[in-house]
Amino acid sequence: MTDAGELEVLVSQQIVIAMKTHDAERTGTLRLIKNALKNKAIEKRAPLTQPESEQALATMIKQRRDSIEQFAKGNRPDLVAKEQGEIVVIEEFLPKALDEAGLAKLVAEALAELAATLGHKPAVKEMGAAMKAVQGKLQAAGLRADGRLVSELVKKELAG
Repeated sequence: MTDAGELEVLVSQQIVIAMKTHDAERTGTLRLIKNALKNKAIEKRAPLTQPESEQALATMIKQRRDSIEQFAKGNRPDLVAKEQGEIVVIEEFLPKALDEAGLAKLVAEALAELAATLGHKPAVKEMGAAMKAVQGKLQAAGLRADGRLVSELVKKELAG
C-alpha cells in the first residue's frame, strides 16, 4: 500500500468479500475501520496520509487492548474473544509489528545514537528523549511496535 486512498479501497473490497461469505464479525470490523478512516479524514478536512491512516488503525488496536483488559477483569471471555478477533482484522491493514527481539535491538541502537549525541549514556530522567529517539527510528524504518512494550524495553535499557 502506498497511500491512504488505496487502503480505503482495499477495506471496501474486503467488506464486499466478507459480506459474500456471510462473515458478520469480519464485515462489522471492516466497517468500523472504514468509518474510523473516514471520520479521521473529515476531522482533518483533507485526505489522510499513509502514516495518519496507520495511526488511526493503531489507535483502534490500542482501544481494543484496553477493552480486553477491562473485559478480562469483568470476567467476560465472550467479549474478550470478540475484541481479539477485531484486533486480528485491523492488524491485516498495518505494517508487520516488530517482535520483542527485533524491538530490543532497535531500542539498543537508538539509545546508542542518543548517547553519542548527548555525550553520555542516557539516564532514566531522559526517558522522553529516549522514547522520541526510538519512535523516530521505528517510523524511519516503516515499522510499528506496541507502545507499552517499547516503554518497558527503554526503561530496562536506561536502568541497566
